[in-house]
Amino acid sequence: PMIEILARGRAKARMPRSLILEPTRELAAQVAESFERYGKHNKLSMALLIGGVSMEDQNAKLDRGVDVLIATPGRLLDHFGNGRILLNDIKVLVIDDSKTIRRTAETLLKKEGCDVITANDGFEALSKIADYNPDIIFVDIMMPRLDGYQTCALIKHNQKFRNTPVIMLSSKDGLFDRARGRIVGSEEYLTKPCTREELLGAIKRHVLEVAK
Repeated sequence: PMIEILARGRAKARMPRSLILEPTRELAAQVAESFERYGKHNKLSMALLIGGVSMEDQNAKLDRGVDVLIATPGRLLDHFGNGRILLNDIKVLVIDDSKTIRRTAETLLKKEGCDVITANDGFEALSKIADYNPDIIFVDIMMPRLDGYQTCALIKHNQKFRNTPVIMLSSKDGLFDRARGRIVGSEEYLTKPCTREELLGAIKRHVLEVAK
């Protein structure tokens, strides 16, 4: 049972150890009641994130660290947008032949709790995708050997990874480049240099919201 597994570890600030999403505040409240009843003999902490309740009180619990986070999607995304919840265990692959871009994206996302791996071209990326199974992929368009369009097309033609979100990165902002990205199956197109808000926004839209 989940409660017994969680009892073996410790919670960290803004990094919940488990997440339970419910579509309505009523269902979320019912789950919270069940957790309190069945987990009363274990020293586990819980936070219930639903609308109609003070966010300050919820923030205080998140800052102390919780073992179990029970939430509705809307309120969860509110706290995520305010930086109160780290993206712990979300696996991100950044593919770019620019060392500066790779390091910048890696630094920004690791600060938010993401597990980040990088590749300097499409060929290196394909082997890492198979080993790493990322939750989302950011790929530069202009790369040697295998460019971003070709890399994206190969990912989307693979039965195992076809549903993995691919976000195209480019210093260009033309309609043709955007259209070509859509044709090969990418979910979004960001213009470099990308800001922290743009990277996190893409993760929110294509990883967190899809998991609702």
